[in-house]
Amino acid sequence: MNMKAMRLHAINEFTLDEVPKPVPKGDEVLVKVSACGICGSDIPRVYELGTRVFPVTIGHEFSGTICEVGDESNRDLVGKTAAVFPLIPCRKCDSCQTGNYAQCSNYNYLGSRSDGGFAEYCLVPSKWHLVFSNNPSTSKEDLALVEPATVAQHALRRGGVAAGDTVVILGAGPIGIMAARWAGIFGAKQVILVDIADIKVEFAKQRGFTVINSVKEDCPQIIKDMTEGRGADVVIEGTGSSGGMNTAVECVRAFGHIAMLGNPHQDTTIKLANHSNILRKEITVSGVWNSYYLNVPVNEWKFTVENIDSGKLKVSDLITHKSDLQNLKKLFDQIYTHEITICKAIYSAE
Repeated sequence: MNMKAMRLHAINEFTLDEVPKPVPKGDEVLVKVSACGICGSDIPRVYELGTRVFPVTIGHEFSGTICEVGDESNRDLVGKTAAVFPLIPCRKCDSCQTGNYAQCSNYNYLGSRSDGGFAEYCLVPSKWHLVFSNNPSTSKEDLALVEPATVAQHALRRGGVAAGDTVVILGAGPIGIMAARWAGIFGAKQVILVDIADIKVEFAKQRGFTVINSVKEDCPQIIKDMTEGRGADVVIEGTGSSGGMNTAVECVRAFGHIAMLGNPHQDTTIKLANHSNILRKEITVSGVWNSYYLNVPVNEWKFTVENIDSGKLKVSDLITHKSDLQNLKKLFDQIYTHEITICKAIYSAE
């Protein structure tokens, strides 16, 4: 039996193929994909960078319903809906042994190194990768946003956000807005989003946020005015740019915390004065990579699903564009050429 999948055969050779439908064996489970988000990393992966293996079905932000199992002891999983944790750790390296799977030195990954979610079905290594929703009214499209929502949550934890903090988030894309919502859940007193694009600024404002356009406004001065001259307790740097890093240093208070979330695309340059201020203000700077999946102290994926299930974390209003598999390449093209501006675009089978 065959199925349809969007396969990357080479850079900019992204096609809808008919391939054999996987048959689960042993611990494997087959997921009927319901929705899969287009990650910001998927665009350069298709058009500029490629993947480590070809051909491969890309897409790592996905959800679906378990339809087949390899081991009959897992038969009770059939029919259940879940978000899928795409990282496949080696379980042997030092990082894996301490539960820090995101730092695995020999990992595999659904959607870049193994077949992922832009397909009718995806073969998942085991039920360990499944995070189940306990609310029947939680949509499968919402569950496809669990991966980016958990990355946003992880950034807040790496930044040490606490109740009463002023949190500044540089970058008002989907992860930035999710981070802002997490900041509210974590008890932040003030949450300020910053971006340079009018359309993103307006989109975030429509969702009730305080937003600064750092091209048109003096962002560090506004933050100082809002904090009685202290500066932000935590800055989430979500742009991966020189401008973002410099703005973060200028906005954060003495002894404050910068969490570096945004992936850089070129060398980052810090102004001399800002380099000095990192030292003078004794700023803590933390890297952010992926998320944390061990149950102790907190499985961030399960915490995300719990908050979506309860209605505390809203994600559905961030989905601005949807496509079926047949038209997915066109949607990718439109995003890459900037023909359209998205917040979150997804493949939806529904």
